[in-house]
Amino acid sequence: MNSFGRIFRISIFGESHGECVGITIDGCPAGLALSPEDLLPDLERRKGGKQKGTTPRQEDDFPIFKSGVFNGKTTGFPITILFENKNIRSEDYSKQRSIPRPGHADWVAHQKFGGNEDYRGGGHFSARLTAGIVAAGAIAKMLMKEVSIIAEVTAVGGEADIEKGLQKAINAKDSVGGIIECRVNGLPVGLGEPYFDSIESVLSQIVFAIPAVRGVEFGTGFAAARMFGSEHNDSIQNMKGETKTNHAGGVVGGISNGNELVFRLAVKPTSSTPKEQNSLNWDTKQTEDFSIKGRHDLCVALRAPVIVEAVTAIVLADFMLLEQKIKRVL
Repeated sequence: MNSFGRIFRISIFGESHGECVGITIDGCPAGLALSPEDLLPDLERRKGGKQKGTTPRQEDDFPIFKSGVFNGKTTGFPITILFENKNIRSEDYSKQRSIPRPGHADWVAHQKFGGNEDYRGGGHFSARLTAGIVAAGAIAKMLMKEVSIIAEVTAVGGEADIEKGLQKAINAKDSVGGIIECRVNGLPVGLGEPYFDSIESVLSQIVFAIPAVRGVEFGTGFAAARMFGSEHNDSIQNMKGETKTNHAGGVVGGISNGNELVFRLAVKPTSSTPKEQNSLNWDTKQTEDFSIKGRHDLCVALRAPVIVEAVTAIVLADFMLLEQKIKRVL
């Protein structure tokens, strides 16, 4: 439900406009030197208002350690980190409560939870909760210093020119989606299991937990369906397992083969768009025209690369602990 992982296991909690959001990380090895400042570079990358096309909502996002760290080092017991919510405008959501926002979880949450859900800012469905995930990912990265994880936006609104894609949305007074590519280097051979615990399976599960993600592909991805087998196969060049091409994206049979891990994900346009729409008013039981108010991202993909890096690090740290590539006491 709200937890993920086997040894390096995370549990998220909180709501967008509640008192705080946060995360509990279980299974982190003891002895890792850790301070709030270690997490700030990645948390800064996740913040809104840092670049054109992102929400103007600004939060401090300073990590407050509540457990699991003593004398500047991890204890081996669960680490709980809180992030206070201070810059909220809940009245924006009270005014439009009667119309569940198309593309958001408003309607399904209302049905599933019987009207008891916290609807302010999307409640617990909000990307605000990814602050904790980014913090956990930063810690996972610290456990794998030999591994490089880099994600970047490669297209916005169907344009490789990010500015051009954003301008397209500005001109249309609408929102746009994007493509993010993640590349991982330095992985050992042998991470992952066949079938249900393959690297692709586990990564895909957590990637789809990132709000607005609609698709994921590894290596050549869907383009492989148009290739011949002899063209798609990656010829092994030496005893290290290095391949001439990398159509598999660094994973064969669900297991890392030592080559670069490559995957891409599609992020949908931000559902909260200023453009006028028509949808159901559940009070009148009629449809009507409306527009969404509040502070929202023009393109949510712009803030997502660091989140993609975080979930990737969480998965890989868990696999490394399972294979005893990371010691339980550092």
